[in-house]
Amino acid sequence: MEKRKICLALSGSFGLSNEEQIRLFKKIGFDGFFTGWTYGEDLSVYRRLADELQMEYQSVHAPFDKAAQMWKKREEAQSAIDELIACLDACAENRVPITVVHTFIGFDDHDPTAEGVENYRIVAEYAKKLGIKIAFENTEGEEYLDRLMEDLSDLPNVGFCWDTGHELCYNRGRDLTASYGDRLIATHLNDNLGISDPAHIFWTDDLHLLPFDGITDWQSVADRLTRCGFSGPLTFELTTASKPNRHENDKYAEMPINEYLTEALRRAKKIREMMGE
Repeated sequence: MEKRKICLALSGSFGLSNEEQIRLFKKIGFDGFFTGWTYGEDLSVYRRLADELQMEYQSVHAPFDKAAQMWKKREEAQSAIDELIACLDACAENRVPITVVHTFIGFDDHDPTAEGVENYRIVAEYAKKLGIKIAFENTEGEEYLDRLMEDLSDLPNVGFCWDTGHELCYNRGRDLTASYGDRLIATHLNDNLGISDPAHIFWTDDLHLLPFDGITDWQSVADRLTRCGFSGPLTFELTTASKPNRHENDKYAEMPINEYLTEALRRAKKIREMMGE
């Protein structure tokens, strides 16, 4: 049986250009990668590298700084809608099958609106016409994820991106696969230490540690992925950079990048083995 592919996100923390990172991923043994996207960015260089190196260009992470605008009235949300549509066009032009989208940004608002659902529907229906899947990721503001997953359930190209670290630091350990495992189309696998202050969820708890360096139950993760019937690649989102006033990732930054990525792949393969593969 062919082994499941293992992919890794590009990261500005790795100290290399995107092109250098992709070539190093290949050399170390990763099967694919995902990239971010900024307005007007040309993704074709990454597509060419993926083809040249026979790697999987697994997904593109859409920008999310305007995610809160998406829940406003149409005129206020239009620039955010346009940005996501431009991202989808870039994915279609470069044969990237999945766009990962945050449903919200912020920690104070908890009120999904009907206008927001319709704004996201415009984006999701446009993606459907392009043959692109939208993977909504669990982040802060899980009410917004719940609303979209329910109200856009009629669209076959809308699914779920499971971030294991976010589940611990943003979703208070709620088992998101119990709700959306049957619609799982992408993963952002990483470890975490949970919420440092239960009364105050904040982004500095989002550490993106190497697997087995936090409190994640990785056997549970492996079992849940198997139970979901998820057949896609195991995709990891990691960083060597610590959050402000945090130091958990400092040890990674002190490692040569080749050594760090080799260790990341070793741990990724361990999770694959825990799935019985």
